[in-house]
Amino acid sequence: MGVPAFFRWLSRKYPSIIVNCVEEKAKECNGVKASVDTSRPNPNEVEFDNLYLDMNGIIHPCTHPEDKPAPKNEDEMMVAIFEYIDRIFNIVRPRRLLYMAIDGVAPRAKMNQQRSRRFRASKEGMEAAEEKQKIRQEILAKGGILPPEEVKERFDSNCITPGTEFMDNLAKCLRYYIADRLNSDPGWKNLTVILSDASAPGEGEHKIMDYIRRQRAQPNHDPNTHHCLCGADADLIMLGLATHEPNFTIIREEFKPNKPKPCALCNQMGHEVKDCQGLPREKQGKHDQFADSLPASEQEFIFIRLCVLREYLERELTMASLPFTFDFERSVDDWVFMCFFVGNDFLPHLPSLEIREGAIDRLVNIYKNVVHKTGGYLTESGFVNLQRVQMIMLAVGEVEDSIFKKRKDDDDNFKRRQKEKKKRMKRDHPSFIPGGQFSPQALGNRSSPQAISNPRQAAFEMRMHDRQNSTMSSPNTSLNSDGSPSPARGIKRKSEDSDSEPEPEDNIRLWESGWKQRYYKNKFDVDASDEKFRRKVVQSYVEGLCWVLRYYYQGCASWNWYYPFHYAPFASDFEGIADMPSDFEKGSKPFKPLEQLMGVFPAASGNFLPPTWRKLMTDPESSIIDFYPEDFAIDLNGKKYAWQGVALLPFVDERRLRAALEEVYPDLTPEENRRNSLGGDVLFVGKHHPLCDFIVEQYKSKNTEPVDMPPELCYGIQGKLTLNENAVLPDKTVESPVPMLRDLTQNSAVR
Repeated sequence: MGVPAFFRWLSRKYPSIIVNCVEEKAKECNGVKASVDTSRPNPNEVEFDNLYLDMNGIIHPCTHPEDKPAPKNEDEMMVAIFEYIDRIFNIVRPRRLLYMAIDGVAPRAKMNQQRSRRFRASKEGMEAAEEKQKIRQEILAKGGILPPEEVKERFDSNCITPGTEFMDNLAKCLRYYIADRLNSDPGWKNLTVILSDASAPGEGEHKIMDYIRRQRAQPNHDPNTHHCLCGADADLIMLGLATHEPNFTIIREEFKPNKPKPCALCNQMGHEVKDCQGLPREKQGKHDQFADSLPASEQEFIFIRLCVLREYLERELTMASLPFTFDFERSVDDWVFMCFFVGNDFLPHLPSLEIREGAIDRLVNIYKNVVHKTGGYLTESGFVNLQRVQMIMLAVGEVEDSIFKKRKDDDDNFKRRQKEKKKRMKRDHPSFIPGGQFSPQALGNRSSPQAISNPRQAAFEMRMHDRQNSTMSSPNTSLNSDGSPSPARGIKRKSEDSDSEPEPEDNIRLWESGWKQRYYKNKFDVDASDEKFRRKVVQSYVEGLCWVLRYYYQGCASWNWYYPFHYAPFASDFEGIADMPSDFEKGSKPFKPLEQLMGVFPAASGNFLPPTWRKLMTDPESSIIDFYPEDFAIDLNGKKYAWQGVALLPFVDERRLRAALEEVYPDLTPEENRRNSLGGDVLFVGKHHPLCDFIVEQYKSKNTEPVDMPPELCYGIQGKLTLNENAVLPDKTVESPVPMLRDLTQNSAVR
């Protein structure tokens, strides 16, 4: 969810929702680890029925971790993913269902955000690699010592997108992993396992929610089912509340800000690549000159208990003297809806609403007054009452001016305090340099008396002096968040350790009169008096609010709809929205996987596409070459770092894209056509599961028609079963797609 501060705000306001997970560790005997028996009672003293894995939150940290060395190859990545799932399974120990959902092709509304992320990831990855190589050469040329450069291909995380060979291989590996655990782990013995891989359309968390909604609608549904969802995105909290299930828990990694990371050049702690000196460390052993100085600590997990959050919200949202009977479940839906205004994955947040400034509390207070006046709730079963939403927005609009002025005052006060703090540190500690660090000389004096006379130290100081001079001589050069120069962006940045370099120029100045005129002129290139255009922006935003709520409560209302602007309107612009239509075209279909790749990938990631498709991204004569700019501007939009800003990429015209792809579709190989097709969820059970014999019988009878799954054989789960072309049956060997893992020659699982 597009609210980086939401979880922090929520955990501080409602602290009792957080509980540390108890994890039983595997015991080691004679150097051999004995696996944990997950069939035993849960050490967290709660028994979970269903575990849902939002797999993309597992895939990314396992393939390119931030706090430890990355896996050397794809096989190691797969093993890391298996081990991560094992840890989550050990903590949660579900007794009925394990549902693993990987992001499939997303609605067009989400593809715009994916496009922005992938273009940025490609750009920043190449810039970081170039800067690292440049600094390495400078250090070595001046006599510095660095460990030998590890020769390996840079992992492009953009491959974690439906349609790539990586995602196809991941699905094969997970099918093997599930079969292996069903055969060997007693905790999996009676589980129903569902794998929704990248070929099944929809975002992972929304595929999970769709499954829960469908099961809730069945007459056999157990209302006391205890759900546990694994994922770190803030929208999972909203989605969990939207199910109205009384027993819902989220498990995620414990958030630890500012974790120390080793330098990517010398592997030492305490500095970044841009500050690397190339100095040797004191040897601690025979072979560990370049070993990490801090051992990698295993990430711990926490539970977010939504049942406790519901109690908090009930106390906060309960209203007395209402002209109608208070309905807590309806008020929860309204609270979820109001959180959309401070950020989500599909719409930019309103300029006047920042979560750090108490925006949600402000909205709740206004909401209580509105409900009293209108005599009803904002939402009902996924639909929005725009008349009541208009009242809330206009109430926010009345105080927008004061919000902007207070934001400016708070920012000025913060900067003043920071300057005073630096002055005090300089006065009390002469060796202190701006940025909160001590000079290398001071540190050298304390830890190594010979450091100042070290020629490599002197070389480092000369190099840093040269770099600073070259930066100062190029006034148009900006800095990325990691300190690397980025002249193409055209944005002047203020480095943390410089008081003289000016901040990015703010042309909007929301705290001064005339802010609305400046905002529309600067962001949309139109005059604020252009009522027709402003209404068009508001209309699109209102459609977006209705679309997002439907997406959360009913499923995707339209695969093709998206918000066609980079910026949001003001709350005071939401006048006359009650009559705005919010209907969506029926019968829209998702993109195919390779089509989505063309919509979200930069040309630098074109190697994941067929050759003739890739050429459309790079050929100057391509009819869609404008979709793939080599460089693009980032508008900081009042933020500090480039990753927080708005990437000003052109929106993809779907009709032009499809027309261009018609010419290259015949070039696809049978394998590429298979990866470009849409699939569905796959069900697995072990030999001890009551459903096993029923499924085997279907394969024996070669029944090609879908059959109803007997709920009495599967904990009340209902749905349709169809035979799988790549069936896994008892006594059929399951080959391992990972060379370091064994084949399953005595398989008893069924797929």
